[in-house]
Amino acid sequence: MRKLVVIVSIVWIAGFAMGNAFWYLASPLWIDRTVSEHVPTLNPQTALKTGEFMNADSAHRGQGAAAITKTDGGRKMVSFTNFKVTNGPDLKVYVVEASTVSNSDSVLQSRHRSLGTLKGNIGNQNYAIPDDLEFEVGSVVIWCEQFSVLFSAAALK
Repeated sequence: MRKLVVIVSIVWIAGFAMGNAFWYLASPLWIDRTVSEHVPTLNPQTALKTGEFMNADSAHRGQGAAAITKTDGGRKMVSFTNFKVTNGPDLKVYVVEASTVSNSDSVLQSRHRSLGTLKGNIGNQNYAIPDDLEFEVGSVVIWCEQFSVLFSAAALK
């Protein structure tokens, strides 16, 4: 009887752990987070660079516009409009020095900096660019930090 209790306990603990791992990794595939922040109106005085999000591959897809703008106070920020990306775990917004980002290696081989956690995988949103950024931004990327995977990139011009 004791062996049965031990076996059932081990199976239950393993099942519980695997179920939680599955939920953490897979639930972003069917749960969307929608954001609706006010984004600045783009005009030649405020829009410094713009670009369009592209798919990283067939599983990691993105669309919408990215723009670097300057606020009235002189701060720079990245704005996303009509944005949508495949959801996933631990997604971050990175600015990258490289103007062409085609895969995960191109992000890792270029200077980059996180602007923070992606607020939502759908909708308009803004991210402040730190004043002490030490490189010219060439791209904005959506990056899975936990697995070092590129989800989408917008080359800025």
